[in-house]
Amino acid sequence: MEEIKVMLVCGGGASSGFLASSMRKAAKKKGIVMDIFARSEGDIDNYKNEIDVLLLGPHLRYLLDEATEKIAGTNVKLSVIENDIYGSLDGARAVNKVLQMLEE
Repeated sequence: MEEIKVMLVCGGGASSGFLASSMRKAAKKKGIVMDIFARSEGDIDNYKNEIDVLLLGPHLRYLLDEATEKIAGTNVKLSVIENDIYGSLDGARAVNKVLQMLEE
């Protein structure tokens, strides 16, 4: 399986970094090759041609339209992370979300 590249976007806080770490562990446990990293919303343009999935922190739901415009013309899948996944840093559920998004 080809590596899946996932970018988590938060306001620059540590939470998305912790979620990324939890996701990496969960993906490895499932035998899935994922490159998961956290960046700020200002970095979307820099990575939009390198990623498969873009996940926004729930507190950045207001950026959904702007992010949609930024990734227009790419194959990037975009979603907002559910509050309970983000708040609990549930890497396994976040990985499952990514896999579901890629199947759609």
